[in-house]
Amino acid sequence: MISLFFSVSIMTKVSVLLVDDHAVVRTGYKSYLSLSEKIGEIYEADCGETACQQYMQKPVDVVVMDLSMPGMGGLECIRRLINRAPHCKILVFSIHNEIIYATRAIKSGAKGYISKSSLPETLVTAVCSIAQGQTYIDAAMAQQLAVNMVSDQGDEYKIKQLSPREFDVFCLLANGNSPREAADKLHLSYKTVCNHSTAIKEKLMVKTMAEFTLMASRQGLIHAT
Repeated sequence: MISLFFSVSIMTKVSVLLVDDHAVVRTGYKSYLSLSEKIGEIYEADCGETACQQYMQKPVDVVVMDLSMPGMGGLECIRRLINRAPHCKILVFSIHNEIIYATRAIKSGAKGYISKSSLPETLVTAVCSIAQGQTYIDAAMAQQLAVNMVSDQGDEYKIKQLSPREFDVFCLLANGNSPREAADKLHLSYKTVCNHSTAIKEKLMVKTMAEFTLMASRQGLIHAT
């Protein structure tokens, strides 16, 4: 009985894939996670494209995903992973603490959302909870998220209609990036960004960049530089 319990304990260690484009950030969180006896193998990916490839080759218990990355953003990566592997368990670990990001992440298929401003031990707690089939939302935004998930009004409802890629373009343009700058950051063509911009304006029912930016500002999506 003792030996059986010992083997089960070893098998329940949680394997993790850290997805963040900053090597220093990944190293720091990997070091912290490795201190927990509950965490097993820890893998790394520096972008969404690599994360999808690695997960399909070697699935892990929990994917810890940043949202703001060059190329395929975190929201698009979540969508692709869930489409390819519906049982994939994803925890978003992001600098963004605006509720609209958490709402979109959960609706895209993530099982949890915590801010990088959370206490360090929160990361381990969230990873282990999600590995066990639970959800984990940062306490500061959990109540507001619950309200937002059932509320479809005004600007927020319109923004929810954007695809993950359209949302990335919307945020970049609203924060003052030109279409060419947005294209470079998302690794898209200039024409593709312009096409997304047109579709976004139609979905949001705005005609000018001023309206575009005002709507983003009301949702807390304008970030100081």
